[in-house]
Amino acid sequence: MENKTLFKVVNLQKYFPLKKKLFSKKQDFVHANETITLNIKEGETFGLVGESGSGKSTFGRTLLQLYTQTGGSILYYGTTLNEMAPRYMKKIINSIPKKFPEYDKKVEEFYKAKENFEKEEDEVKKSEHQVEMIEKRKDLEENYINMLRIAGGLLTSDNLEEVKNALLSYYDVLKEKADVNLKIKKIKEEAFVKGIKSPEELKNNDDLNLKSLEKELEIKEKSVKVERNKIEELRNSLRMKDNFENYESFKDDGIDLSELNNSEIRELRKDLQIIFQDPYGSLDTRMTVGNIIGEGVLGHKLFSSRKEEGYNEYIQAVMKECGLDPYFIHRYPHQFSGGQRQRIGIARALALRPKFIVCDEAVSALDVSIQSQVINLLQDMKEQFNLTYLFITHDLSVVKYISDRIGVMYLGVLVELSSSDKIFKNPIHPYTKALLEAIPRTDVPHGQTLQVIEGDIPSAVNPPKGCRFHTRCKYCMEICKNVIPEFKEIEKDHFVACFLTDVSEEEKEKAYRDNLKLKEKEN
Repeated sequence: MENKTLFKVVNLQKYFPLKKKLFSKKQDFVHANETITLNIKEGETFGLVGESGSGKSTFGRTLLQLYTQTGGSILYYGTTLNEMAPRYMKKIINSIPKKFPEYDKKVEEFYKAKENFEKEEDEVKKSEHQVEMIEKRKDLEENYINMLRIAGGLLTSDNLEEVKNALLSYYDVLKEKADVNLKIKKIKEEAFVKGIKSPEELKNNDDLNLKSLEKELEIKEKSVKVERNKIEELRNSLRMKDNFENYESFKDDGIDLSELNNSEIRELRKDLQIIFQDPYGSLDTRMTVGNIIGEGVLGHKLFSSRKEEGYNEYIQAVMKECGLDPYFIHRYPHQFSGGQRQRIGIARALALRPKFIVCDEAVSALDVSIQSQVINLLQDMKEQFNLTYLFITHDLSVVKYISDRIGVMYLGVLVELSSSDKIFKNPIHPYTKALLEAIPRTDVPHGQTLQVIEGDIPSAVNPPKGCRFHTRCKYCMEICKNVIPEFKEIEKDHFVACFLTDVSEEEKEKAYRDNLKLKEKEN
């Protein structure tokens, strides 16, 4: 049985604006992440590799909304629209009658740009049409896609005011139910960290007020069911409409993280944690270990204060899980080694019992022997708490050991993605091959030439047109210099962004010889 998707990332972009030069009107940006599309599945370790400066850490932080994304969407399925009822739902529902009538026209413009791109033979003009197509797609994703996710086939109605009113009524009762659900969830989380784990203990504890909340939840659920039935009646009346099935296929109950307000994203912070790269700079030197680990616990009100009964015992239990002796609780970060400090960072992330953790170069600053201990700890924690990891690293030997699937990034874009075994046994993108061949080995046959990457990584401020890797690829063709390669599935669950997958070995060799001749002329 395939694991449920926890994150769906579609065409993610993250740009950082640079300070304008004196008298310059042009605004330059660092293109840290560009059109990244991938899924992260529940319970897996997704490895992300690439050279320094390829945008790996930026991607991890943007995924958690520590950085605001520039474009694209990040859908989170650890909770759903129906469970959370975020406020952006109401805003989007209200905008349907005014905004959605333009949708078909926008789709038509996108497909026209796509047709121009596909039939164009001149590489420069093809590139221009591709840029236009990307802009049209971005407009659709930013302004219309969430409407389709929420309303689906209802948008085929001739009376969008009726659709808006029906969805608003449904949203209002859904929000009331979600608020009660949130109270119950907080009580259960608080009870869990205090050692109250069984359903019987929860129900019989009068101080928790759980019984009355569950009765209130039953009443709210009945109201939701009534409104949901009305929505379904309206939906059924529209099933024969043109485009109904097309619009209905967009329906999605994932949470668009970029649309959440501060209080909503803060509520999800318990589920989404990060272990930072630097075990020295990521800990407050003025706080004790106990206070560092407990800061999030108190911030999310799992305990009311450090003096509350059970607080110290819980922090010490988390420390013990992470290989830290409980008597360290009153010590400061400067009194620990690098490996111990990284364990403190892991304990801080685990204290909130998250569903997902970004491990941002979590072992790169450690000695090899300490690395293995920390990696084994992460593996144990994953199995014990059913965690999902995004494991960011540039150490290929580590990522092979720990990852289920691996994504390869180059200059802000994803160039290859597959299972760990496939990436190492059958790398397809020239950049992936070069990375793997850079691993120190003693078994290289005599006379074998390695895939050497030429030159340094280009600037992300003005990245190369077309394929970002073409300036360093010895097989670069003319199309690579102007047109962005599609990130496509070339075999089951193996995705690559490279034009070389569509050409023969003879054409590759010709491109290689042409590049050699060009280089000789330049020299």
